[in-house]
Amino acid sequence: MELLILSCEMFIIFCVFLLLSHLYARFTMRVTRSNSCLVGKTAIVTGANSGIGYQTALNLASRGCKIIMADVADMEKSKLDIIKFTNNPNVFAKHLDLSSLKSVRDFASEILKSEDKLDILINNAGVGMAKNNRTGDGLHPVMQVNYFGHFLLTHLLIGLLKKCASGRIVFTSSLLAFTNNLSLKNLNFDCQNPKLFDRIFMYGNSKLSMIMAADTFAKKLKGTGVAVNSVHPWLVKTPIVTNTYTVQRDVFFQMFFGLSQCVLGRDSWEGSQVVVHAAVSRKLEGMTGEFFGECVPCRKPSKAYNEELCKDIWEASEFYVGLTPEERL
Repeated sequence: MELLILSCEMFIIFCVFLLLSHLYARFTMRVTRSNSCLVGKTAIVTGANSGIGYQTALNLASRGCKIIMADVADMEKSKLDIIKFTNNPNVFAKHLDLSSLKSVRDFASEILKSEDKLDILINNAGVGMAKNNRTGDGLHPVMQVNYFGHFLLTHLLIGLLKKCASGRIVFTSSLLAFTNNLSLKNLNFDCQNPKLFDRIFMYGNSKLSMIMAADTFAKKLKGTGVAVNSVHPWLVKTPIVTNTYTVQRDVFFQMFFGLSQCVLGRDSWEGSQVVVHAAVSRKLEGMTGEFFGECVPCRKPSKAYNEELCKDIWEASEFYVGLTPEERL
């Protein structure tokens, strides 16, 4: 009898905890209050076919911005939907496979030929886990799609961003950046049979690298008019999650992650708010090298403040993506 009572008490406490967690997630959520008009501006959004990327592209298009949707998927339907919803015909879809450095270079080359300037670059595309251990470039797929590909792309498009009076670059990171074991040695992680925690750390490492890259770009571009910031959109229900389930077939992991999504998760529109805010808010003019959550600056993972590690990661990244001396900042 006492065991039954104890079990009931524990169940009630657990339910109360879930309720409070859900209320916290809902009441702390902020949306951007910016009403900036973007007519005459051009933005590139990676991973724009679905999730946060799609909602971000939709929001910017509704402000009159010319949108270049960049994704590895077929974006024809998404592009037409945005044109229909916003009545903005200046929405274009271009193929970009971040798991291929050649594809990144081809995409950038096409943009450099077709565009006179670039006002906003949103490095948003990402994957949660990968079945394979290496891409054709010899890089870890999660690190390459989430980080290395964007690192290269940003370097290649810097010239266009500098042509704007106030260009902006946004790196979409994650709260899981705090769950990392990033070091120079495991930047390009190599493990034939990764365990669950290896995969979680790899994702966290890729997102921490995004923060570090944003901070270093911000320092190197100081005085050019280009602001560079990183953001975390909270826990968002996007296709990344369902794709993760196909790789990590662990029932307990799926149950835990599914429950977390139900309690703390936000939809893609809600998750896109901090991305849009960092990209368009006039209140952020002059702010660079910040990490935004809930549309306000917040503290970064401790390793992001380690200047020596940031420098080492940056230089190693230059090597991994094959930057030429002329392309380096």
